[in-house]
Formats: sequence, structure tokens, C-alpha cells
Amino acid sequence: MKGTTRLSLTMNQPTEPKADKSGVRRHNLSLVLRTVHDAGETTRAAVAARVGLTRPAVSSLVEQLLDLGFLVESGKTFSGQAGRPGTVLKPAGTGPAALGVEINVAYVSVCLVDLTGTDRIRRTVRLDNRAAAPDVLARAAAVAAEALAEAEALGLGPSGAALALPGLVSDGTVRQAPNLGWHDTPAERLFGDALAALRPAARRLAVASDNEANMAALAELRFGTPGTPRTFLHLTGETGVGGAVVVHGELLRGAHGFAGEIGHLVVDAEGPRCRCGSRGCLEQYAGQAALLRAADAADVDDLAARAGRGEPRALAALAEAGRMLGRALSGAVNLLDPEAVVLGGIYPRLMPWLAPAVTGELAERVVSGLWPADAGRLRAASPATDAARGAAALVLHDILADPLSHTR
Repeated sequence: MKGTTRLSLTMNQPTEPKADKSGVRRHNLSLVLRTVHDAGETTRAAVAARVGLTRPAVSSLVEQLLDLGFLVESGKTFSGQAGRPGTVLKPAGTGPAALGVEINVAYVSVCLVDLTGTDRIRRTVRLDNRAAAPDVLARAAAVAAEALAEAEALGLGPSGAALALPGLVSDGTVRQAPNLGWHDTPAERLFGDALAALRPAARRLAVASDNEANMAALAELRFGTPGTPRTFLHLTGETGVGGAVVVHGELLRGAHGFAGEIGHLVVDAEGPRCRCGSRGCLEQYAGQAALLRAADAADVDDLAARAGRGEPRALAALAEAGRMLGRALSGAVNLLDPEAVVLGGIYPRLMPWLAPAVTGELAERVVSGLWPADAGRLRAASPATDAARGAAALVLHDILADPLSHTR
């Protein structure tokens, strides 16, 4: 993620040194790689026109990226104009890749994404992760190690790993994860050590981490349906309710990195006690555990089946959850003015029964008048935009931003 730069008006303060030739080349390598990645396939001439560099300069940069395994050539393309046909450039489907790992209450999910953005390997293991953090992170590392062994056979080499974690996460540590029972857990270090013990080659693998709702929002932003807004609220329904705020294509993190905790927004001050210590939090009405309990359903599929049959208890549970979601979301919409609200996790499966109550609350409570029930601003998340894939997107972003730091 980008940092912030403070502009000083003091005239005698020294300016930052200019980038040397190697720094400029490093920047331009990233610029060319990102341009090819965004295009999917293109030519040297098209890249030069796009980035404003000369064709010889782009050709030199492309040759280096080809040698390093970030790009591949694929046939010729004809523009219909005079001149030689151009060689098609694409991101490589082998070589550098991004490892994403989601640890949730009931499962661990691992995916490996190549430079094209394709999900090449996926492993999901059902586990009860309400246990000691070192044990859970060691189990997650074991699933990741299996994926890395498979990746090696496919010619893929991870350039970094990222963890999606359900709780307040900063500086590699889970400060609080009420649904896991974790407090001040150094998740990055524990996971990295466990993975290196299983696969010594992974010892140099950089590990990052973030809240799982932030990661799911990143997945929606990078891999979602074309036309996804650049400013939106993202809610992830799992055991609890996670939230993320995306503003103009960037995550809004807040002063300490904890922005988006909508699941612990109080919707009823006299409501049931939450694991966080408060009362009446949104997740006590709209989280998976609360929904299944209210509907007397075994799992989400069972809940959807009961609602589909018109069972009163299931319909009542979903209507109440929808009202509480709408109540919480209307406050967030009034405060942040997003273009859309995207519901992920378990919610897309339940949209037929949740959406009417949610849109009704938004239509009634949002003061701008831009959220009538038929506005289409409430959306289901794209099918392939889970938190593990968002974690991989975080690593992919770093690879594209500085490819030389991720050479093997």
C-alpha cells in the first residue's frame, strides 16, 4: 500500500535526492510490467505509446523482463497499418507467483496466483481454528507447504505470502480476534517459522498480513466483475461480520489500520452480549453463527433450503438480519457516500431473502436519496473474490510495483 508524503513549505529544507539511473530503470521496469499486466497482452509499440517512453527504451526493459521470467512472447499481431508486425507480450504463467492464505474460524484456504492473475492452485481444509494460535498457524503452514510443493511441479515460485486474518491486524500481529480467541498474536512470524520448518526453501519468503475483510475487498477490486466501482463498502459474512472501505481504488485503513469493523457497530444497545465485550453488535444478528441459531439451521445451505421452502423461522431470521444489516449500512453510507455496497462471504447465497430488507432500510435511512430500493447499489460479491485470493493480490501488487525485488 502507498504511504503518505508530507509537503513542506519551508524554503531552506533540503529536497529529496533525485533517483539515480538504476532507480529510474527500476521504476520503468515496474511501469512496463504493470502496463502489460493490465492489458493482458500487448506489443512493445503499444507499451511505448502508453507509458511515454521511446521504443528502444521499452524494448530494452522488455528484454530484461523476459530474461527474468516476468513476461513471455506469444506470436505476432497485425495492426492493419504499414510496418512490421509486433510481437505479442503477455505476463508469464510460470515463474513468480503470489501465495494467499486465509485463516477463518472454520477453515484454512490457500491459493497461488500467477502473474496473469489466474488462480492456479487452491486448497481449502475444514478446521476448527478456535485454538491456540501457534497450533492454528502451524496447520495453515502445512496446507501452504502442500500447495508450494504442487506449485514447484508447475514451474511456479512464490515471491511472497500474505495472511488474511479475522480480527484487528497491525504490524504483523493480530491485536484482537474475538472469534478465534487470539490476543497480541505475532501471526506473520509464527506462520513464517512454521512454513520454513516444513519447506526450508521458503525461509526467505516475505510474509505480510491484513484483516480478512480488507483482503476480500482487494480481491473484489482486482479480480471482480468488470465495472466494479472504485469506491465501495465491502461486507464479508462469516462466523462474524467483517467490513472494508475502498475509496478511489485504495483501502481506507484509518489511523491505526483498524477501519471497517462494521461487525461490531452496535445496532441494539440492549441486544445480546458479543464476544468483543459489547452488546447488540451487528454480527450478533447477521453473522453466520447468529443466523443459523435463529433459523435452527445446520449450515448455510440448509438455511437457504429452508428459506426456499418458505419456512417461517428461516424467513424471519433472514428478514431480521437484513434489517440490522440495512440499519448498520445506512449509517456507513451516510458517513462515507460510497458508490455501492458489496456483500461477500455467505451473503451472496442468501441475497434473495436478505436484499429486500437491506434495500428497504437503505431507502428509508440514507439522506442523499440516492439509494432507493431499485437503485442497484447493493451487490453480491463476485464468485472468485474471497480473502485468500485478496491476500494473493496484495503480494501480486508488490511484485508488479518492484519486480527486481522478486527475482529468484
